[in-house]
Amino acid sequence: MKLFVGNSNRTLAEAIGRYLELPLGMASVRRFADQEIFVEIQENVRGEDCFVIQSTSYPANDHLMELLIIMDALRRASARRITAVLPYFGYARQDRKAGGRTPISAKLVANLITRAGADRVMTMDLHAGQIQGFFDIPTDNLFAVPLLARDIKEHLETDRVMVVSPDVGGVVRARALAKRIDAPLAIVDKRREKPGESEVMNIIGDVEGRHCILIDDIIDSGGTLCNAADALMAAGAKGVRAYITHGVLSGGAVSRIAASSIEELVITDSIEPTKAIREARNIRVISTATLLGEAISRTTTEQSVSSLFD
Repeated sequence: MKLFVGNSNRTLAEAIGRYLELPLGMASVRRFADQEIFVEIQENVRGEDCFVIQSTSYPANDHLMELLIIMDALRRASARRITAVLPYFGYARQDRKAGGRTPISAKLVANLITRAGADRVMTMDLHAGQIQGFFDIPTDNLFAVPLLARDIKEHLETDRVMVVSPDVGGVVRARALAKRIDAPLAIVDKRREKPGESEVMNIIGDVEGRHCILIDDIIDSGGTLCNAADALMAAGAKGVRAYITHGVLSGGAVSRIAASSIEELVITDSIEPTKAIREARNIRVISTATLLGEAISRTTTEQSVSSLFD
């Protein structure tokens, strides 16, 4: 087995390597003067089981091209099997036609990854589970819920905790967490007036006197989460925390979270945290290296990956 990494999240890749007791593969990923990407694999990979660890986070297009070119280089170097490990799968929010004459970009990206030489894909908390069907190769969608549940149990008394889904679409994810920590479930009913903005309409469930935990897969601008937190506090919640798998946190999201009524935002390192995130007073990052490392180990030894979540 060999691990290779692009420039999107080397810190996470190194942590995975430490868990597996494997050094990262020798590869050069650099740019020409015009920003054209060049990759050189600097060790023999013939007949090897290769894993390319690369989140397609900001800048999404650059990191996606790095992934595609690394896989092409490995394929042409006669790697036995190539697994694209995407802790964060960019373009996942474009999983359907949202209107007339619009693309399904998640399917396009799936086609690109397959054509570039991937034999298998491993990702985590896809925005929509059906994206697995966009790939014509085996695809493992790992779940961060066990990590989040463990962290909640370590930091909170769960007898007064209530899990809250920030929208109707996230109820399945919220229910899975609520079941693991044996907590009740509430839902925020919101109406989105235009992209990037949301208006909270109602809270479904009694949150009065509860420590509320908002859970979602992606936080981008942070507007939805902050509005939901305000609505929960207005409904009598004792406090609000948020557990989100992918901390995109673009634009002024970090300052928005810092000024909000959210006591603490917990995100994973599926996207490498920026300096602003690391220095934020109420944002904490937990590692996914153990989860991803164990899934990689089980893949290469042909063991069950789904049993990780039993």
